[in-house]
Amino acid sequence: MSMKRNRKGLKRWNIWGVLALAALLLLAACGQQGAQQTTTNPQDSASGDQQASGGGQEILIGGIFDITGGTGDVGAPYADGAKAYFEHINAQGGVNGNPVKLIDIDYAYQVPQAIEAYQKLTQQDKVIAILGWGTGDTEAMKELIAEDKIPYISGSYSENLANVEAHPYNFLTAATYSDQAKIAIKWFVDNWTEDRPPRMALLYNDTPFGRSPVEDAKAFAESLGVEVVDEEVIEVTALDASSQLLNMKAKNPDFALIQQTWGATSTILKDAKRLGIDTQFIGLNWAAGEGIIDLAGDAAEGFIGVIIHALPAEGVDNVPGLAEIESYLQGKGKTLADINQKFVQGWHSAKVMLEGVARADELTGEGVKKGLEQLKDYDTGGLGAPITFTEQSHRGTVYARLGQVKDGKWEIITDYITYE
Repeated sequence: MSMKRNRKGLKRWNIWGVLALAALLLLAACGQQGAQQTTTNPQDSASGDQQASGGGQEILIGGIFDITGGTGDVGAPYADGAKAYFEHINAQGGVNGNPVKLIDIDYAYQVPQAIEAYQKLTQQDKVIAILGWGTGDTEAMKELIAEDKIPYISGSYSENLANVEAHPYNFLTAATYSDQAKIAIKWFVDNWTEDRPPRMALLYNDTPFGRSPVEDAKAFAESLGVEVVDEEVIEVTALDASSQLLNMKAKNPDFALIQQTWGATSTILKDAKRLGIDTQFIGLNWAAGEGIIDLAGDAAEGFIGVIIHALPAEGVDNVPGLAEIESYLQGKGKTLADINQKFVQGWHSAKVMLEGVARADELTGEGVKKGLEQLKDYDTGGLGAPITFTEQSHRGTVYARLGQVKDGKWEIITDYITYE
């Protein structure tokens, strides 16, 4: 903070007046520092002058979410979970005695709007880290993120973001889409009982998110002797996939990987049931969760999903980390039955981010990066696989579980497994 001095006024003061004023200012500054008053000015609270612990100063974190756009079906509950964790942690006294604030923006799954939101959060609000969302926008901004030294935990698990040398401020809190695909393929091959190689198809949307795991999945499948017989592009907001599924049916795959969110996945499953297709569908994480049952109904029966975060229905006895979410919800007059897995996913991402903030030696982007890199087998009580970050790797885990819809409910069918 600086003061503009009135030089004409100073000339009229004698030396004793100047000394007296200096003494008063010094006493006021000491008193303010001792009181550790909370500031609500984003420009001040996000500066490098923040104290890493016990400062009582507001810590600003950005949020770039899709609530109303093409992936809002899963993006909205994810954002709700992230915001809820910030509210929860503040009720517990904040991070090392500092209140935290999430400044969140709905970018409606539009890359230009994401970049605009990023510029506002970093330049105007002066946030020290960001919780982001999509693959296209996160990949578009990765150079900016590195240049600005802004730790960034996205809802995207693109393999492209795992290159720590090229993108040193991006962190992945779950297995990448490519790793998820490999886990699903390896599991299918391990459980294949016929005396011929299995045949695989891929169903995805034509976005960076949809395309992200495709080439890695094909290469890995072929390395295991799996024949890749078909690829079909289905828009993320598709309400009909009949033509693509008829094309796929003609190739007769034994299983098909789906890289979509709930909306398009439910379209695929309902149309497949209507067309009498008996291919085993396996969805990566954004295709899995309670929403697919709500949307697809009995067409979801038998569907397999890659489960990277806990399902609320697993309960606190099986997932201890759900207890803090349950406690938070009770304060709102709600229960675990009122949320879904994507809420848990957002909560988990925020929890990991603020754990990095808690371990930071200074409240700057560089400090938070170092704090996150201290996480080793960080256990969130089963909300996700244990997370490890180092200076050499921001790939938090290569583990995921598989679940299957049985009798209208998700049933976990594997423990946390990997493809290696």
